[in-house]
Amino acid sequence: MNQTNPLRQYFRQPAIYVKLPSCGRFYPDGALAPTVNDSYPVYPMTAIDEITYRTPDAMFNGQATVNVIQSCVPNILDAWVVPAMDLDTILVAIRIASYGHEMEFESQCPKCQTTSDRSIDLRLVLDGLAAPDYTQSIRSGDMEIFLRPMTYKNLTDNSQIQYENQKLMQMLPDAEVADSAKLSALGQSLKRITEITIKALAQSISVIKTPTAMVGEHEFIEEMLQNCDRKLFNQIRDCIINLKSVAEMKPLHMECDECSHKYTQLLTMDMSSFFAPAS
Repeated sequence: MNQTNPLRQYFRQPAIYVKLPSCGRFYPDGALAPTVNDSYPVYPMTAIDEITYRTPDAMFNGQATVNVIQSCVPNILDAWVVPAMDLDTILVAIRIASYGHEMEFESQCPKCQTTSDRSIDLRLVLDGLAAPDYTQSIRSGDMEIFLRPMTYKNLTDNSQIQYENQKLMQMLPDAEVADSAKLSALGQSLKRITEITIKALAQSISVIKTPTAMVGEHEFIEEMLQNCDRKLFNQIRDCIINLKSVAEMKPLHMECDECSHKYTQLLTMDMSSFFAPAS
C-alpha cells in the first residue's frame, strides 16, 4: 500500500535555479526534462552524494560526477551527455546550493612563494560563464563543417586515455629495458597523443556538408581528419579550441599581500577539492 511519507516536508528543497549556457540544446531526447522558463532547480548534495564523490574509482571514471549531477539537478536525466559548455555552470551551482556562494581557497605567489588564504563569490563565477556560438561553421572550398560541444562522456574517456598515456611516458625513463625499446614505446606514445587529438576533434564535429552528402558518421569524420591537409586540420583545431575557451572559467587576478606581485590563478573544477566545504 502506497503511503505518503509524513516526513516529506523535511526533504531537501531547491537552493538555487540556474539557466544552462546551452539553453538545453545538444541534449539527446530523454536526457533533459525541460522547464517552462529554461531555469533549472539545483538541490544541495545529500550525505550519499558526498560519500559518492569521495570514492576514488568513481571519481576517476566519472561516475561520481554523473551521480551527483543527477541527484542535485534532477531535470538532467543522463549526465553523461551533458554538453561541456554546461558542465562548469552545473558544478558551480551545486557547490553554491550545498555550501553557499563563498568559497575559500589557497593561493601561492609565483614570485615569492608566499601562500595566502583567499575567498571568491561563486555567483560572480556563474555570471562570468559564457556560451560559445556553435551556429558558426567552418568553410573550406565546397565543404562546410558544423561543430558541437563535446559531452561529459567524451571528456572523461579522453582524460582516462591521456592519463594512461602520461603514466607510460613517466615510467619510460626508469624502465629497465633497452634504449631501442624505450624509443619504440615513446614513438607509440606520441602516436597515441595524435590519435587522442583526432578523436577529440571528430567528437566536436556534428556534421560535414558537401555538394553531394551530409556526413555525420563519426568514423568517416575521423578518417577525413586523418587524411586532410595540414591547413584544414589546423583550421578545424583552432576553431574548436577558440570555442572551448569561451566556455572556460576565466582566471582570477591576484595580488600578493607580501610582495605586491600581480598574477593570475586558474579556478579548476576538480570535484575532490571544489566540493570541500569551507573550513
